[in-house]
Amino acid sequence: MTGIGFDLLATDGRARRGRVTTAHGTIETPAFMPVGTAATVKAMTTDAVASTGAEILLGNTYHLMLRPTAERVAQLGGLHRFMNWDKPILTDSGGFQVMSLSDLRTMSEEGVTFKSHLDGSRHHLTPERSIQIQHMLDSNVTMCLDECTPFPATEAQAESSMRLSMRWARRSKDAFVERPGYGLFGIVQGGIYPEQRAESVAALTDIGFDGYAIGGLAVGEGQETMFRVLDFTEPLMVKDRPRYLMGVGRPSDLIGAVRRGVDMFDCVMPTRSGRTGQAFVRRGTINIRNARHAHDERPLDADCGCPTCRSYGRGYLHHLFKADEMLGPMLLTWHNLHYYQDLMRTMRQAIADGNFEEVAGTMEARLTEGDVEATLDPIAKPGKPPKQGRPPKKDRVEEDKTDE
Repeated sequence: MTGIGFDLLATDGRARRGRVTTAHGTIETPAFMPVGTAATVKAMTTDAVASTGAEILLGNTYHLMLRPTAERVAQLGGLHRFMNWDKPILTDSGGFQVMSLSDLRTMSEEGVTFKSHLDGSRHHLTPERSIQIQHMLDSNVTMCLDECTPFPATEAQAESSMRLSMRWARRSKDAFVERPGYGLFGIVQGGIYPEQRAESVAALTDIGFDGYAIGGLAVGEGQETMFRVLDFTEPLMVKDRPRYLMGVGRPSDLIGAVRRGVDMFDCVMPTRSGRTGQAFVRRGTINIRNARHAHDERPLDADCGCPTCRSYGRGYLHHLFKADEMLGPMLLTWHNLHYYQDLMRTMRQAIADGNFEEVAGTMEARLTEGDVEATLDPIAKPGKPPKQGRPPKKDRVEEDKTDE
């Protein structure tokens, strides 16, 4: 096998059921990749992550090149050994993080010079250096260095940014060391403009990559615009390679993107939300800090089989967050990652069975139902009880808030 393999096993409309093969194992698609930015999925051991059904993790070039450095990771046996994860790993090129350092970086045709957010030290990241770092990390899926086009951007700005990314993509391909079970993904850019996206897809296809990512989305454009960009971009992409939508997203985003032919996803949402008290469930979201959960013995999600839902009630989880106990974020993160993997398993099976739209429609409808009705607190002090489903105003936290 040269590079990574991809088998398209079934389709249902534009939704695809596939399998990616790497030197460290296979990935069933559609797949969600938990984010392990600094060689760790926050609040989780790698055994716990694997138990959710995750088959691939994402690491980050920018953070690892600064600490502990790619050279140190290589000296310690590579990222798989370093973090005790024997399954596939994809690494972001570092471009998104560097581009977000607007006050700490300067760009040129050659690359990006930036100051570390840790100690102010200066670094120069080029396509060649990014590929070299990811090689030292021993990443199974390496990403080209690109400029993540900001939103909003004019058509002229999107065109200039996209063309720079295409030149960097060629340089990334030239620098990549081909070996069995390892691959390089190009990244489609072009903002929200059909002509720019089409030019980007054509340029990357001409260069030739093991897979193709869709970048520059989930940056503030909103779901409707994101889906519109996917609608005119995906049909242009080659069918026999995996497609990866970067940085997405909420459950409804994943369902809609799978419907539009996307195979792979990553996002910090399930882990970051878990650390701040937000749980994703089949009926939407729950903020476990809300007072309505303090006396509730029920699990987060009665249909979930994760260790959190099997062993702990809402009242206990509420207590952990109120007491600032570290076990709270750990248990909610575990649940969220399990829920996301359940979502992907359900979609894979539905595509294989040929009833994706029926299953997806049911899941989307449930996501809008809202949480189960609150129960009365049996030991509450006398007084006017709170309305069902809403905590007293002083304890109220909006369900849809995260620190994204």
